[in-house]
Amino acid sequence: MNCILIDDERPALDLLEDNIKQIPYLNIVASCRKPMAALEILKTQKVDLMFLDIQMPGINGLDLLRSISNPPMVILVTAYGEHALDGFNLDVVDYLVKPVPFSRLLKAVQKAHDLFQLRQPTGRLSVQENDHFFVNANYSLVKIRIQDIMFIEGMKDYVRINVEGGKPVITRMGLRNIEERLGTERFMRVHKSYIIALDKIESVQKLQLVVAGIEIPIGEAYRNSLQTYIADKNL
Repeated sequence: MNCILIDDERPALDLLEDNIKQIPYLNIVASCRKPMAALEILKTQKVDLMFLDIQMPGINGLDLLRSISNPPMVILVTAYGEHALDGFNLDVVDYLVKPVPFSRLLKAVQKAHDLFQLRQPTGRLSVQENDHFFVNANYSLVKIRIQDIMFIEGMKDYVRINVEGGKPVITRMGLRNIEERLGTERFMRVHKSYIIALDKIESVQKLQLVVAGIEIPIGEAYRNSLQTYIADKNL
């Protein structure tokens, strides 16, 4: 993963750079002491992960993050712990308070790496080869067992993953994105806002179906595919 380091304090920046160089799957694109210089790099280079200090002259890290329309994943690295809630409201991967032990840094980086892998187009989940995946929710990576998924509901920039025997998991991801990851072997898009697990269907009517006692609408654009599946399974 390509990463950029932003911290106005040279000793802190050097220490972070030395630690990151020990992690083989991270490639440092740039180390910046000035936030505006980092913005220019983000415009011209592909960056997957940003290590960002908060208290900096001119513009603080949180304001910098808010100014980026499509930011990379972010790990905040700061001497101040009181901004943690603000950071997580901006959907950061993790929040580290200086001095950061290498083991804690590595844990944060592994979170980002797992999320990065999940987002890759080549990372489609084959249900024959993988029985679970992770999503970023509740300030951590949450394990989702594929066989437990009942249906997934799209809510603009978020999805709600409804699982058997547990609370729904809400994560920031597009419905199309997760549809591509799951594939079509056991899941089907039946509406612009719903993906269902085919083996969890309880009943089907013309305009709706029932999964786990919940009525789910069937979109007109998806009706033929569902009817074909039902016909193939009909005795």
